[in-house]
Amino acid sequence: MKQSSSVAVGYHLPVSMAQQRILTCFILFLFIFLSLASSYDKVPAIVQRSLDASSAPTSSVRNDGEASQSSSASTGESTSLPDEKPLHNVPEAHGWRLYSPLRSKRKLLQAPGSLLPYSPLNVVYNDRMCILFRARKLAIRYKNHTLVDLTERAFGPEAQVDTKGSLCSKDKATLNMRFGDVEDLRGLAIRLQMSNTFYESAGQNWFTLDSVHIHYNWTHEATFNATDVYAPSINSYHCQHVSSLQKYDTLLVPSSLTDNAANWHVTFTDFQIQAFNVLSNKFASASDCATFFTPAILMGLITSLILLLVLAYALHMVVHLKHIDRYEEHKTTVYFPRSTEAECTEKNNL
Repeated sequence: MKQSSSVAVGYHLPVSMAQQRILTCFILFLFIFLSLASSYDKVPAIVQRSLDASSAPTSSVRNDGEASQSSSASTGESTSLPDEKPLHNVPEAHGWRLYSPLRSKRKLLQAPGSLLPYSPLNVVYNDRMCILFRARKLAIRYKNHTLVDLTERAFGPEAQVDTKGSLCSKDKATLNMRFGDVEDLRGLAIRLQMSNTFYESAGQNWFTLDSVHIHYNWTHEATFNATDVYAPSINSYHCQHVSSLQKYDTLLVPSSLTDNAANWHVTFTDFQIQAFNVLSNKFASASDCATFFTPAILMGLITSLILLLVLAYALHMVVHLKHIDRYEEHKTTVYFPRSTEAECTEKNNL
Protein backbone atom coordinates (compact mmCIF):
# COMPACT_ATOMS: atom_id res chain seq x y z
CA MET A 1 0.00 0.00 0.00
CA LYS A 2 1.41 3.29 -1.02
CA GLN A 3 0.98 6.51 0.82
CA SER A 4 0.79 9.75 -1.06
CA SER A 5 0.43 13.31 -0.03
CA SER A 6 0.38 16.57 -1.80
CA VAL A 7 2.19 19.76 -0.84
CA ALA A 8 1.14 23.14 -2.16
CA VAL A 9 4.06 25.35 -2.99
CA GLY A 10 3.68 29.10 -3.94
CA TYR A 11 6.28 31.41 -5.47
CA HIS A 12 6.45 35.25 -5.59
CA LEU A 13 9.16 37.83 -6.34
CA PRO A 14 9.72 40.63 -3.75
CA VAL A 15 10.62 44.22 -4.71
CA SER A 16 14.40 44.63 -4.88
CA MET A 17 16.21 46.62 -2.23
CA ALA A 18 17.85 48.84 -4.88
CA GLN A 19 14.48 50.11 -6.08
CA GLN A 20 13.40 50.85 -2.53
CA ARG A 21 16.58 52.86 -1.99
CA ILE A 22 15.94 54.83 -5.17
CA LEU A 23 12.47 55.79 -4.01
CA THR A 24 13.82 56.77 -0.59
CA CYS A 25 16.51 58.96 -2.17
CA PHE A 26 13.91 60.61 -4.39
CA ILE A 27 11.75 61.51 -1.41
CA LEU A 28 14.81 62.84 0.43
CA PHE A 29 15.87 65.04 -2.50
CA LEU A 30 12.33 66.33 -2.85
CA PHE A 31 12.35 67.36 0.81
CA ILE A 32 15.71 69.13 0.35
CA PHE A 33 14.39 70.94 -2.72
CA LEU A 34 11.35 72.22 -0.85
CA SER A 35 13.60 73.40 1.99
CA LEU A 36 15.85 75.29 -0.42
CA ALA A 37 12.87 76.83 -2.17
CA SER A 38 11.52 78.13 1.13
CA SER A 39 14.94 79.58 2.00
CA TYR A 40 15.22 81.36 -1.38
CA ASP A 41 11.91 83.07 -0.75
CA LYS A 42 13.44 84.74 2.29
CA VAL A 43 16.24 86.29 0.23
CA PRO A 44 15.17 89.72 -1.07
CA ALA A 45 15.24 89.71 -4.83
CA ILE A 46 15.68 93.45 -4.99
CA VAL A 47 18.39 95.23 -3.00
CA GLN A 48 17.69 98.67 -1.61
CA ARG A 49 20.64 100.86 -2.53
CA SER A 50 19.44 104.48 -2.33
CA LEU A 51 21.14 106.93 -0.01
CA ASP A 52 19.10 109.17 2.21
CA ALA A 53 20.40 112.68 1.76
CA SER A 54 19.60 113.61 5.34
CA SER A 55 21.83 110.87 6.75
CA ALA A 56 25.10 112.43 5.57
CA PRO A 57 26.21 115.86 4.39
CA THR A 58 26.75 116.29 0.66
CA SER A 59 29.47 118.30 -0.98
CA SER A 60 28.57 120.22 -4.12
CA VAL A 61 31.12 121.45 -6.63
CA ARG A 62 30.29 124.33 -8.91
CA ASN A 63 31.82 125.05 -12.28
CA ASP A 64 34.27 127.51 -10.80
CA GLY A 65 35.64 124.81 -8.49
CA GLU A 66 34.07 126.24 -5.35
CA ALA A 67 32.91 123.58 -2.88
CA SER A 68 30.22 124.04 -0.23
CA GLN A 69 29.28 121.82 2.70
CA SER A 70 25.61 121.58 3.71
CA SER A 71 24.63 121.09 7.34
CA SER A 72 21.28 120.64 8.96
CA ALA A 73 22.16 122.52 12.16
CA SER A 74 22.97 126.27 12.09
CA THR A 75 26.11 127.48 13.87
CA GLY A 76 25.96 129.62 16.96
CA GLU A 77 22.65 128.22 18.08
CA SER A 78 22.18 125.73 20.86
CA THR A 79 19.05 124.07 22.13
CA SER A 80 18.50 122.40 25.46
CA LEU A 81 16.37 119.33 25.67
CA PRO A 82 14.81 118.02 28.88
CA ASP A 83 16.28 114.89 30.31
CA GLU A 84 14.43 111.86 29.12
CA LYS A 85 14.76 108.26 30.04
CA PRO A 86 16.30 106.21 27.29
CA LEU A 87 13.96 103.94 25.48
CA HIS A 88 14.56 100.27 26.03
CA ASN A 89 14.93 98.02 23.05
CA VAL A 90 11.73 96.24 22.21
CA PRO A 91 12.41 92.52 22.05
CA GLU A 92 11.63 90.84 18.78
CA ALA A 93 10.81 87.26 18.18
CA HIS A 94 13.65 85.36 16.62
CA GLY A 95 13.42 85.32 12.82
CA TRP A 96 10.89 88.17 12.59
CA ARG A 97 11.58 91.59 11.16
CA LEU A 98 9.26 94.44 10.36
CA TYR A 99 9.51 95.98 6.89
CA SER A 100 8.17 99.24 5.68
CA PRO A 101 5.51 98.83 2.98
CA LEU A 102 7.45 101.14 0.69
CA ARG A 103 10.69 99.20 1.09
CA SER A 104 9.06 95.82 0.75
CA LYS A 105 8.03 96.51 -2.84
CA ARG A 106 10.25 95.35 -5.66
CA LYS A 107 12.23 98.23 -7.07
CA LEU A 108 15.25 98.81 -9.20
CA LEU A 109 18.59 98.02 -7.61
CA GLN A 110 20.07 100.91 -5.70
CA ALA A 111 23.53 101.44 -4.25
CA PRO A 112 23.65 101.51 -0.43
CA GLY A 113 24.98 104.86 0.64
CA SER A 114 26.12 103.58 4.03
CA LEU A 115 28.75 101.43 2.32
CA LEU A 116 30.35 104.33 0.47
CA PRO A 117 32.95 106.33 2.40
CA TYR A 118 32.42 109.61 0.53
CA SER A 119 29.55 111.80 -0.49
CA PRO A 120 28.67 112.04 -4.19
CA LEU A 121 30.18 114.70 -6.41
CA ASN A 122 27.47 117.25 -7.18
CA VAL A 123 27.74 119.56 -10.17
CA VAL A 124 25.65 122.72 -10.36
CA TYR A 125 25.02 124.42 -13.69
CA ASN A 126 23.00 127.63 -14.02
CA ASP A 127 22.07 127.47 -10.33
CA ARG A 128 20.60 124.01 -10.78
CA MET A 129 22.06 120.69 -9.71
CA CYS A 130 22.25 118.57 -12.82
CA ILE A 131 24.84 115.82 -12.27
CA LEU A 132 25.42 113.40 -9.40
CA PHE A 133 28.41 111.09 -9.53
CA ARG A 134 30.21 108.85 -7.07
CA ALA A 135 32.40 105.77 -6.93
CA ARG A 136 33.99 103.77 -4.16
CA LYS A 137 37.26 103.77 -6.04
CA LEU A 138 38.57 105.48 -9.17
CA ALA A 139 41.86 104.05 -10.41
CA ILE A 140 43.78 104.53 -13.66
CA ARG A 141 47.05 103.22 -15.01
CA TYR A 142 49.05 104.14 -18.08
CA LYS A 143 50.88 101.23 -19.72
CA ASN A 144 53.11 99.58 -17.10
CA HIS A 145 53.26 102.58 -14.79
CA THR A 146 52.11 102.56 -11.18
CA LEU A 147 48.38 102.44 -10.55
CA VAL A 148 47.05 105.92 -9.70
CA ASP A 149 44.18 106.14 -7.21
CA LEU A 150 42.07 109.28 -7.76
CA THR A 151 39.39 108.50 -5.19
CA GLU A 152 40.55 110.99 -2.56
CA ARG A 153 41.11 113.68 -5.16
CA ALA A 154 37.61 113.27 -6.56
CA PHE A 155 35.41 112.44 -3.57
CA GLY A 156 37.46 113.00 -0.42
CA PRO A 157 36.60 115.66 2.17
CA GLU A 158 39.47 117.77 0.84
CA ALA A 159 38.87 117.00 -2.81
CA GLN A 160 40.61 119.41 -5.16
CA VAL A 161 38.91 118.29 -8.34
CA ASP A 162 37.75 121.12 -10.61
CA THR A 163 34.56 120.62 -12.63
CA LYS A 164 34.93 123.74 -14.71
CA GLY A 165 33.77 122.90 -18.21
CA SER A 166 30.87 120.69 -17.13
CA LEU A 167 27.69 121.36 -19.08
CA CYS A 168 24.05 120.35 -18.76
CA SER A 169 21.14 120.64 -21.17
CA LYS A 170 17.94 118.81 -21.94
CA ASP A 171 19.60 116.31 -24.28
CA LYS A 172 23.31 116.47 -23.40
CA ALA A 173 25.41 116.46 -20.26
CA THR A 174 29.17 116.60 -19.74
CA LEU A 175 31.01 115.93 -16.50
CA ASN A 176 34.53 117.32 -16.66
CA MET A 177 36.87 116.49 -13.77
CA ARG A 178 40.26 118.20 -13.84
CA PHE A 179 42.85 116.83 -11.42
CA GLY A 180 45.88 118.84 -12.47
CA ASP A 181 49.31 117.25 -12.19
CA VAL A 182 49.19 113.73 -10.75
CA GLU A 183 52.56 112.01 -10.42
CA ASP A 184 54.04 111.76 -13.93
CA LEU A 185 50.84 112.92 -15.63
CA ARG A 186 50.48 116.62 -16.40
CA GLY A 187 47.11 118.30 -16.71
CA LEU A 188 45.16 115.10 -16.04
CA ALA A 189 41.43 115.37 -16.71
CA ILE A 190 38.60 112.87 -17.11
CA ARG A 191 35.48 113.79 -19.07
CA LEU A 192 32.22 111.83 -19.20
CA GLN A 193 29.82 112.65 -22.02
CA MET A 194 26.17 111.61 -21.74
CA SER A 195 23.08 111.97 -23.91
CA ASN A 196 19.33 111.77 -23.28
CA THR A 197 17.22 110.19 -26.03
CA PHE A 198 13.53 109.37 -26.34
CA TYR A 199 12.72 105.88 -27.62
CA GLU A 200 9.22 105.32 -28.96
CA SER A 201 9.39 101.56 -28.42
CA ALA A 202 10.06 102.09 -24.70
CA GLY A 203 7.83 105.11 -24.41
CA GLN A 204 10.34 107.03 -22.30
CA ASN A 205 13.70 108.77 -22.31
CA TRP A 206 16.92 106.85 -21.70
CA PHE A 207 20.29 108.37 -20.93
CA THR A 208 23.53 106.84 -22.18
CA LEU A 209 27.15 107.31 -21.21
CA ASP A 210 28.43 107.82 -24.74
CA SER A 211 32.14 108.11 -24.06
CA VAL A 212 34.86 108.58 -21.45
CA HIS A 213 37.83 110.77 -22.32
CA ILE A 214 41.18 110.97 -20.53
CA HIS A 215 43.26 114.08 -21.20
CA TYR A 216 46.89 114.00 -20.10
CA ASN A 217 50.14 115.82 -20.75
CA TRP A 218 48.09 118.73 -22.11
CA THR A 219 47.84 117.47 -25.70
CA HIS A 220 47.20 113.73 -25.48
CA GLU A 221 43.77 112.12 -25.26
CA ALA A 222 42.39 108.60 -24.85
CA THR A 223 38.77 107.87 -25.74
CA PHE A 224 36.62 104.97 -24.56
CA ASN A 225 33.17 104.09 -25.87
CA ALA A 226 30.69 103.25 -23.10
CA THR A 227 27.40 102.79 -24.93
CA ASP A 228 26.55 99.75 -22.77
CA VAL A 229 26.12 102.08 -19.80
CA TYR A 230 22.50 103.25 -20.01
CA ALA A 231 19.39 103.64 -17.87
CA PRO A 232 15.98 105.35 -17.92
CA SER A 233 16.44 109.09 -17.56
CA ILE A 234 14.25 109.13 -14.46
CA ASN A 235 16.69 106.76 -12.75
CA SER A 236 20.37 106.70 -12.00
CA TYR A 237 22.77 104.06 -13.25
CA HIS A 238 24.74 101.78 -10.94
CA CYS A 239 27.31 99.09 -11.63
CA GLN A 240 29.81 97.32 -9.42
CA HIS A 241 32.58 97.77 -11.99
CA VAL A 242 32.77 100.06 -14.99
CA SER A 243 36.16 99.22 -16.37
CA SER A 244 38.30 98.69 -19.44
CA LEU A 245 39.58 95.39 -18.02
CA GLN A 246 38.22 92.14 -19.41
CA LYS A 247 37.84 90.52 -15.99
CA TYR A 248 35.11 93.07 -15.19
CA ASP A 249 33.03 92.53 -18.35
CA THR A 250 34.56 95.37 -20.32
CA LEU A 251 32.16 98.32 -20.44
CA LEU A 252 34.81 100.83 -21.53
CA VAL A 253 36.02 99.94 -25.02
CA PRO A 254 38.75 101.86 -26.89
CA SER A 255 37.18 103.93 -29.64
CA SER A 256 39.64 102.56 -32.22
CA LEU A 257 42.61 100.24 -32.49
CA THR A 258 44.94 103.17 -33.06
CA ASP A 259 43.60 105.18 -30.13
CA ASN A 260 45.78 105.77 -27.07
CA ALA A 261 43.04 104.20 -24.95
CA ALA A 262 44.64 100.80 -25.56
CA ASN A 263 47.50 101.94 -23.30
CA TRP A 264 45.18 102.86 -20.44
CA HIS A 265 43.43 100.84 -17.76
CA VAL A 266 40.48 102.61 -16.13
CA THR A 267 38.28 101.15 -13.39
CA PHE A 268 35.35 102.73 -11.53
CA THR A 269 34.35 100.58 -8.56
CA ASP A 270 30.78 100.86 -7.27
CA PHE A 271 30.00 103.34 -10.01
CA GLN A 272 26.80 105.42 -9.85
CA ILE A 273 25.81 108.42 -11.93
CA GLN A 274 22.74 110.48 -12.76
CA ALA A 275 22.82 113.34 -15.24
CA PHE A 276 19.13 114.11 -15.83
CA ASN A 277 16.09 114.70 -13.64
CA VAL A 278 18.11 115.19 -10.47
CA LEU A 279 15.74 115.99 -7.61
CA SER A 280 16.28 116.65 -3.90
CA ASN A 281 20.05 116.49 -4.30
CA LYS A 282 20.07 112.70 -4.13
CA PHE A 283 20.16 109.75 -6.47
CA ALA A 284 16.97 108.30 -7.83
CA SER A 285 16.38 104.57 -7.87
CA ALA A 286 19.24 103.02 -9.80
CA SER A 287 19.08 100.70 -12.76
CA ASP A 288 21.75 98.12 -11.99
CA CYS A 289 23.98 96.40 -14.50
CA ALA A 290 23.91 93.11 -12.58
CA THR A 291 23.51 90.16 -14.92
CA PHE A 292 20.65 87.71 -14.65
CA PHE A 293 22.90 84.79 -13.75
CA THR A 294 23.96 85.83 -10.28
CA PRO A 295 25.63 83.25 -7.99
CA ALA A 296 22.38 82.63 -6.11
CA ILE A 297 20.46 82.07 -9.33
CA LEU A 298 23.15 79.77 -10.71
CA MET A 299 23.10 77.72 -7.50
CA GLY A 300 19.33 77.40 -7.74
CA LEU A 301 19.49 76.34 -11.40
CA ILE A 302 22.15 73.71 -10.72
CA THR A 303 20.19 72.34 -7.76
CA SER A 304 17.01 72.20 -9.83
CA LEU A 305 18.84 70.40 -12.64
CA ILE A 306 20.17 67.75 -10.25
CA LEU A 307 16.72 67.23 -8.77
CA LEU A 308 15.18 66.92 -12.23
CA LEU A 309 17.73 64.26 -13.16
CA VAL A 310 16.99 62.33 -9.97
CA LEU A 311 13.25 62.65 -10.62
CA ALA A 312 13.62 61.44 -14.21
CA TYR A 313 15.69 58.46 -13.11
CA ALA A 314 13.22 57.57 -10.36
CA LEU A 315 10.28 57.75 -12.77
CA HIS A 316 12.21 55.62 -15.23
CA MET A 317 12.74 52.96 -12.57
CA VAL A 318 9.11 53.08 -11.45
CA VAL A 319 7.79 52.70 -15.00
CA HIS A 320 10.01 49.71 -15.65
CA LEU A 321 9.29 48.14 -12.29
CA LYS A 322 8.21 44.54 -12.85
CA HIS A 323 4.93 43.47 -11.40
CA ILE A 324 4.95 40.77 -8.79
CA ASP A 325 4.44 37.50 -10.55
CA ARG A 326 1.72 35.27 -9.21
CA TYR A 327 1.98 31.59 -9.87
CA GLU A 328 -1.03 29.32 -9.60
CA GLU A 329 -0.93 26.82 -6.86
CA HIS A 330 -0.20 23.35 -8.13
CA LYS A 331 -0.01 20.05 -6.39
CA THR A 332 2.87 17.67 -6.65
CA THR A 333 2.81 14.04 -5.64
CA VAL A 334 5.45 13.13 -3.18
CA TYR A 335 6.46 9.51 -2.90
CA PHE A 336 7.82 8.27 0.39
CA PRO A 337 10.09 5.22 0.11
CA ARG A 338 9.03 2.23 2.13
CA SER A 339 11.37 1.27 4.91
CA THR A 340 12.51 -2.30 5.53
CA GLU A 341 11.06 -2.25 9.04
CA ALA A 342 7.62 -1.47 7.68
CA GLU A 343 7.87 -4.37 5.23
CA CYS A 344 8.90 -6.73 8.04
CA THR A 345 5.95 -5.63 10.16
CA GLU A 346 3.52 -6.33 7.30
CA LYS A 347 4.97 -9.78 6.77
CA ASN A 348 4.62 -10.63 10.45
CA ASN A 349 1.02 -9.46 10.43
CA LEU A 350 0.30 -11.73 7.54
